[in-house]
Amino acid sequence: MMKNVGIVLAAGRGKRMHTTVQKQYLLLCGKPVLYYSLKVFQDCPFIDELILVTGKDEIDYCQEEIVRKFNLDKVKKIVPGGKERYHSVYEGLKAAGECGLVFIHDGARPFVDQGILERTRNAAEAFRACVAGMPVKDTIKLSDGSGTAVETPRRDLVWMVQTPQVFDCALIREAYRKLMESDGTLAVTDDAMVLETMEGKKVHLVEGSYRNIKITTPEDLLVGEAFLKAENA
Repeated sequence: MMKNVGIVLAAGRGKRMHTTVQKQYLLLCGKPVLYYSLKVFQDCPFIDELILVTGKDEIDYCQEEIVRKFNLDKVKKIVPGGKERYHSVYEGLKAAGECGLVFIHDGARPFVDQGILERTRNAAEAFRACVAGMPVKDTIKLSDGSGTAVETPRRDLVWMVQTPQVFDCALIREAYRKLMESDGTLAVTDDAMVLETMEGKKVHLVEGSYRNIKITTPEDLLVGEAFLKAENA
């Protein structure tokens, strides 16, 4: 059986956090944000190996202060990311080598859990491509770009997409290869979009969790701390 690999992305600069420290290294109840997602993957029985993608200047820090400090021995490689998120994913895919399923996850989403990993694994085995997400709670308006609402899509059809996004490794690697060889004009916002656009493949939606938030702004840190304190109460 081929190994399952998690690629955890931690190369973003996090400009909306308005701090000199990248969001994935900010402390959340005493531990770096990045630690929490790595720990969930570390404890998952069907994840065999982890690839951590980070800034080239943070590789030593991640090795010493996160991987070694917290005994995250499934992290087999720490590789430098690229200019954009899709460049970083491609570096992770190259480092992963041959594998069965690949789980691509944002290191700034510390509240992924074992249930999400199980559901996405099952869906990826059945459909070869899936993303975690949740139906939106609020009404969504589409804008014309100048601040005027032009359409209100049915709320029951709109999902907020999260990570992990899980794929047959050969399938997503080929899609990324084509993307990297393209003219670079595609505005890629997630891995599913790469597969949909470059390969014409449909991607299955899987229930994630409303707790599976991305730490992006200072307010998100407060919410994350509340989640952790409630768990430990």
